[in-house]
Amino acid sequence: MKIKTNTEYKNALHKVYSIMNKGENNITDTQARQAEKLAKAIEDYEDNVLKVMPMPVTINSIVQEKITELDITQNQLAKMLGINKTKLSLILNSKRQPDVKFLKAVHEKLGVDGNFILAAV
Repeated sequence: MKIKTNTEYKNALHKVYSIMNKGENNITDTQARQAEKLAKAIEDYEDNVLKVMPMPVTINSIVQEKITELDITQNQLAKMLGINKTKLSLILNSKRQPDVKFLKAVHEKLGVDGNFILAAV
């Protein structure tokens, strides 16, 4: 099975959710196999068409993703965040813990969710 359109994608999601909502003990083996096939097709569509990537799990990885997304250098990011480029490099290489000024700038300048930042530190 291959999902080719956004409509097919949404329909596949709906079908998987409807099967899952029945509960593991209340579905047939056929429905379980169908949900598995749909899940694989959904994952393939997300990876190759929607370009959905797993969310980075650390402040460092989120900031690295933002550097790539914005197509900027670490020096440019340091200026944007209002911090020294050496400090940024140390934080990104896990040689220094991020401080409040850095975390606040990441939230305000890069739009990183504050709840994520709080959970990550």
